[in-house]
Amino acid sequence: MDQIVQKATFSSAVRTYILLVPCFFMLISVVGIPLILIWFLGPGWIISRRYYDGLSCELTTSKLKFSKGVLVRVDKTIPLENIQDLTFIEGPILKAFGLSVLKVETAGSSGPHSANMRLIGIDEARDFRNLVLDQRDKLKENNNQPQGQMSNQDMLEVMREIRDVLTDIKKQGER
Repeated sequence: MDQIVQKATFSSAVRTYILLVPCFFMLISVVGIPLILIWFLGPGWIISRRYYDGLSCELTTSKLKFSKGVLVRVDKTIPLENIQDLTFIEGPILKAFGLSVLKVETAGSSGPHSANMRLIGIDEARDFRNLVLDQRDKLKENNNQPQGQMSNQDMLEVMREIRDVLTDIKKQGER
């Protein structure tokens, strides 16, 4: 059973970012300039709020789970042993909003259409990144231990039980 190690929290600035980024593209397309007013009068606020409310991310002992979406809901679960790297992205526009992106790169996923995960707006993103990588390393260490190999503490306990059984046998033989 997986235990939750950490639930990520998201910055409320994600809502503003989601509201304003489409405006930027409408503005540079010139044709979309009249749509900016419509965007601000309703759908932009609703979509950005729903997007923010639908964000969730949790790190368990063996997986990273992430959910997002408004019309189409995306739920991803990535086993920690498949994570190759977590890239921290912080550009000038993201910095202006106080945001950053964590890009999860997995084994066997490269190219423009890969199944990588992008987490935008996680509070304390660097700390969360380090926590994910630490948990991945712990999991790899545990998986590298040969099956059936006991820890020193377990072996000591078994030896004590054997000693107690032998002592009981010896006492029965002396009677």
